[in-house]
Amino acid sequence: MKTFKLYFAAILMVGSAFVFQSCKPKKILAKPAPATPQPAPAPAPKPAPKPAAPAPVAPQKPDLNFTNIQFDFNSSVLRTDAIQTLDHAASQMKLATGTKFLINGYASAEGTAAHNMTLSVDRANAVKQYLVNGGIDGSTLTAKGYGTKHPIASNKTEAGREQNRRVEIKTVSQ
Repeated sequence: MKTFKLYFAAILMVGSAFVFQSCKPKKILAKPAPATPQPAPAPAPKPAPKPAAPAPVAPQKPDLNFTNIQFDFNSSVLRTDAIQTLDHAASQMKLATGTKFLINGYASAEGTAAHNMTLSVDRANAVKQYLVNGGIDGSTLTAKGYGTKHPIASNKTEAGREQNRRVEIKTVSQ
């Protein structure tokens, strides 16, 4: 039994040697590179001269002439081709702070004078409402109808009457 104890003790020592061997820190196999003298850093380049500031650009004066807002016969509903013109008008009006605008509605010479006056007022109000919905302060806009007054083309032809069914936006003050 004594030999068994000695044998068992020897096995424990050899086994523990393997266990402790695996817990030892490993040797680094790669050798660090020898220190080489570093060349002196190159002198920092001189900063390039700053370019001259661009000349200030004068603020662009907004284009406030809007005369091509057309309507169909006997209608105060905005045509789809007028939407682009009104969107441009709204963007320019936003640049012209403090400016008041007069929205003038017109009609062609077809129908009664009372109907054409109502139609021209409705056209001017349709444009005003679109601009207000587009962010323009309604207090800077005044809508007025002129009926068949101030035609820009002859009411004797359909092409002329079509040109007279319009709304114009004019500045009142700047």
